[in-house]
Amino acid sequence: MSNTATLATLSGSDLAADPNWWRQAAVYQIYPRSFFDSNGDGLGDIKGISAKVPYLKALGIDAVWLSPFYPSALADGGYDVDDYRAVDPKLGTLADFDELSAALHAAGIKLIADIVPNHSSNRHVWFQEALASPRGSAARERYIFRDGKGEHGEIPPSDWESVFGGPAWERITEPDGTPGQWYMHIFAREQPDLNWSNREVRDDFLTTLRFWSDRGVDGFRVDVAHALTKDLTEPLLSRLELGGASDGADGFDDGSHPFWDRDEVHEVYLEWREVFNEYNPPRTAVAEAWVHANRRARYASPTGLGQAFNFDLLQADFKPDEFREIITRNLAEATDSGASSTWVFSNHDVVRHATRYGLPQGAGRHAKGQDGKGWLLAGAPAEELDIELGLRRARAATLLMLALPGSAYLYQGEELGLQEVGDIPDAQRQDPTFFRNKGVEIGRDGCRVPLPWAAEGASFGFGAGGAHLPQPAWFGRYAVAAQDGTEDSTLEFYRKALTLRRELQSSEDLEWLETGHAEVLHFRRHGGWQSVTNFGDNAVELPAGEVLISSEPLDGRLLQGNTTVWLR
Repeated sequence: MSNTATLATLSGSDLAADPNWWRQAAVYQIYPRSFFDSNGDGLGDIKGISAKVPYLKALGIDAVWLSPFYPSALADGGYDVDDYRAVDPKLGTLADFDELSAALHAAGIKLIADIVPNHSSNRHVWFQEALASPRGSAARERYIFRDGKGEHGEIPPSDWESVFGGPAWERITEPDGTPGQWYMHIFAREQPDLNWSNREVRDDFLTTLRFWSDRGVDGFRVDVAHALTKDLTEPLLSRLELGGASDGADGFDDGSHPFWDRDEVHEVYLEWREVFNEYNPPRTAVAEAWVHANRRARYASPTGLGQAFNFDLLQADFKPDEFREIITRNLAEATDSGASSTWVFSNHDVVRHATRYGLPQGAGRHAKGQDGKGWLLAGAPAEELDIELGLRRARAATLLMLALPGSAYLYQGEELGLQEVGDIPDAQRQDPTFFRNKGVEIGRDGCRVPLPWAAEGASFGFGAGGAHLPQPAWFGRYAVAAQDGTEDSTLEFYRKALTLRRELQSSEDLEWLETGHAEVLHFRRHGGWQSVTNFGDNAVELPAGEVLISSEPLDGRLLQGNTTVWLR
């Protein structure tokens, strides 16, 4: 890993900031390669993000979360990291990053960096050293190498499958040219798993956390936070004994799975918390941990990462009973753990919620909430998607989410009402899940298509050199330029909602109010303001109060179907 010198810690107003800023923050996720291209090479870059800081400030967000921007061969969209303490030269330099950090902080926006601790890339200097070193060497101990089974070691150490398909083990060629050991990779073969039982690995990541914290990073989003520590005591369990699944710990809610959600992982995060607390204010973190609800609080512990993603609403149908149960349960869990809850509908891994909500409810859902996967695999037939209904429900759901206590995570382009791009030609796709599992996974490219900034042009204003994923012709009507200043546009709706949220948020509680309508969810927040959502198709009478914002235009005092209103 790079030993580049770090900068001095930021001072002044940044250090005087509220240490609890993250508890009810609106966080905007940027997928750097698809945000804005400043140099015309077809890829979004760090300078492109800096150029759009005024846009981000006007949007009204509290923080930006950057998906990986490190050197990478893009075997998994940047989540295969070559160097944890550097910027991909295709995206910029460390100086560019420092300028972005300064620009965001000057605009009052915090900076959250994605960190990928479960695995490095196979191009990482450590892994290349491991390949060049013999069995049992210190270099190999940084990863998970095992001898194979069979007379000549030709059978993998276990029959586990990777999340991206195929065996979770890859055989190497030894330095002398003979067939050799196998290394473990839960994800792509280009992503060898690190050995978190190794003290050198743990210490190096502490160095990485300090490196970015010293450059102004206020917090970290921790990729697959539940997969670091592993128990590979022989004999290894078979896939059948593990329940057959490769992408989660289904059936394991006690920390006994050999590589998902083990109790020892929290020893790692206890050390991370000690590093976070070296700073003033302390650095924050949020875990991406697909675990049982009863296990989530451990990641969100004040002595651990402090917060964990709650994907329950993302996986729910647009139904009031589901939403109410999820909200109630998660707020109770957050209270018990001392954390704040998190809410999210879209991100870089799932079908955009404006599209999901326009499909028949429950269509194509799988374990990670990608409602709409089946629709995409079927070729995204236009007749099955109700675009108007999907956007209407997406706006209503977002306004409800922004009224909730806790952090709201937004994904680039949802403020434009962007739909999923479903018709990307096979030859132009990039996601490894598509190539490794054709017919089973369509991949995640459809939500990663570069943003439209202008209503016209070869790349709709993304950059002078085109876009690295194809943009459809209909992108123009969703462009920033087409919505900026346009009353009732989705962009202006987000801006107003985020401004009001910042003004209204206070204590982290809510009170449910009964309306007499089964399709309506109504709650009150501290200070007397209220959120009312009509999940049904028929209009109902709006409760008394001044209307602060509505996700759709109102008809007098009637609350239209699939609409949320804030009242005071």
